[in-house]
Amino acid sequence: MATVNTAQTIGRTTSPAGTPGVADYALLLLLAAIWGSSFMFIKIAVVTIPPATVTAMRMMTATAVLLPVAFAAGVSLRFTPRLLGLLCLAALFGNALPFTLIAWGQQEIDSGLAAILMGTMPMFTLLLAHAFTQDEKLNGLKLVAVLLGFAGIVVLIGPQKLVQLGGRTVSQIAVAGGALCYAINAIISKRLLREPRMAVTAAVMAVSMLMMLPVAWGNDFAGSTGPVVLDANWLQIASVLLLGLLHTGIATLIMFRLITNAGATFFSQINFLVPVFGVIWGAALLGERPGVNAFAALALILAGIAFARWGQRR
Repeated sequence: MATVNTAQTIGRTTSPAGTPGVADYALLLLLAAIWGSSFMFIKIAVVTIPPATVTAMRMMTATAVLLPVAFAAGVSLRFTPRLLGLLCLAALFGNALPFTLIAWGQQEIDSGLAAILMGTMPMFTLLLAHAFTQDEKLNGLKLVAVLLGFAGIVVLIGPQKLVQLGGRTVSQIAVAGGALCYAINAIISKRLLREPRMAVTAAVMAVSMLMMLPVAWGNDFAGSTGPVVLDANWLQIASVLLLGLLHTGIATLIMFRLITNAGATFFSQINFLVPVFGVIWGAALLGERPGVNAFAALALILAGIAFARWGQRR
């Protein structure tokens, strides 16, 4: 999910896309299924691999995919202090921080709950866009969307637990913090509209990797008897590699293809699908059984996303 916001924002500057066809809907469902399953693979990985190491390994793998593609496409960037600053901010709020927060939170909560919480990202984006942009102010429909999204968080976590801030509550807030980071990145990405999007994505991924490698080393390797990944089994290591290769690297290329063919507005429907797929994957393969409050929260958040779309069209 790292580049959803960047692509949606940058996608607004592309030429009008054609009417979506069957292949576009198939790609949309495929991408939603891929991103929805990322929460399941994170849950598997963090059993033995610390969150910062999961993020660093994921960034390394994704960078190995995206940099060669950017070079092969012949795209490049003219680095200036302003651009470098924006790339660092996008790397921090678009990849390094949210990936780590989500992985840390999923040590305590189910993957399906994490997917539901991530569905609040569009509502956070509406609030930040209202505060920091001139052309995306709140209207009545957007305000309803924000209220529904936060109502979903309250229903999912529970009003009393929000006050008490127990272990699982803090973990859920951390995942919601990841959604907030993605929303911040959506605002940052508007400052990168004039740059080649493939080059920006590859550069941001590389900067994210450089950010996370020392963090992973300092937190997870220093003072230990050996690399922590040696304690992981093949499934946990494969999960991390898959998160980088498929869920971040290849999924980004699918996303660009979809936006180019069908447009950013069509692509934004993925916000409805990812939380649903996240719940389905967790229930089908991890045996998770979300409670009634989880399904109520999912309904509220999906309704919020719908109002957000209507408000954006208005």
